[in-house]
Amino acid sequence: MPNPAPAFRVAIVGVGSIARTHVSALTELAGRARLVAIAETDPARAAEFSRRSPAPRVYGDAESLFANEELDLVHICTPPQTHASLAAAAMRAGVPALVEKPTALSLAEMNGLADVQAETGTPVLTVFQHRYGAAAVRLRHLVREGALGRPLTATCETLWYRADDYYDTPWRGRWEFEGGGPTMGHGIHQFDLLLSVLGPWSEVSAIAGRLSRPTDTEDVSMAVARFENGAMATVVNSVVSPRETSRLRFDFEHATVELDHLYGYREKHWRFTPAPGHEQLADRWKSDGGADIESGHLLQIQAVLDAFENGTEPGVSLDEARRTMEFAAATYASAFRGRPVSAGELTGDDPFTSSMSGGIVPWAPGKQATA
Repeated sequence: MPNPAPAFRVAIVGVGSIARTHVSALTELAGRARLVAIAETDPARAAEFSRRSPAPRVYGDAESLFANEELDLVHICTPPQTHASLAAAAMRAGVPALVEKPTALSLAEMNGLADVQAETGTPVLTVFQHRYGAAAVRLRHLVREGALGRPLTATCETLWYRADDYYDTPWRGRWEFEGGGPTMGHGIHQFDLLLSVLGPWSEVSAIAGRLSRPTDTEDVSMAVARFENGAMATVVNSVVSPRETSRLRFDFEHATVELDHLYGYREKHWRFTPAPGHEQLADRWKSDGGADIESGHLLQIQAVLDAFENGTEPGVSLDEARRTMEFAAATYASAFRGRPVSAGELTGDDPFTSSMSGGIVPWAPGKQATA
């Protein structure tokens, strides 16, 4: 009987709250992946994490981690403003990086990561876990096959609620630390899933505002998008909505497919409605009876390990993540410039390539100066 393949050696950089989600997924994948080390600049946080999680070695910074460990994958779970530099360091150390969203704070940083990836041949991946739920995978398969007909319209709504004290954390709600508001930090998961189904977008028209929260960034944005295939979609991102929901709806020629959940979905959160004369498609939509696992980090990490084992490209690739990031940048550019923005328009020294704010936010900062 052949020996099982050795487990992938994994490390985590940054052990704040999201790192616990990664550890939970890695624990589920025991035998395939093994957490061998962590890097954390806060000694107290590192000690607390080590008491609860099986990380044999602890380093005070990522540089020491990369210098002393042989790794197959590193999970970057630090605050957003550090993502790009840590991902670049990982690639230069020859270690594929799985980075929490957003991959970077700007298109310029994404371009820099693309240069390092081309130089090193080592991939940087982005956590967009909602792509990996079984129903989303099935939907994309049916779309590629053409079974549902042409995509026509879609709606994408991330209607969440964050109270004022959410912004007491000094780095929250600041362009220079988070890149933006709910467009970058909350709704991006839903419209990334939208883009993974509808494909390349061609034009965005948007509005944004700070309506209620004590933040420098927006707390609401709304966009209307056209896609290369002719489809049109609306995208709403909010943190001022007391009844929270995350909704997606796709209207194809032959069916409507809907998703209504909050932070993760299962089969029960989807609804499939065939158009008259296409009732047979309901059978194509049915689950294959496999495990009904909530969309989340486990499924994406599992898919990354599968790709490593099979020698295929793991997801979500830098190119695909950049398309999603460009959609966010175009939303801000359109909202603040008051005109539509085309795909590929934000290049070179355009202010919206170096900052999602473009330096022209039309409202005064809402954070306390002492924060």
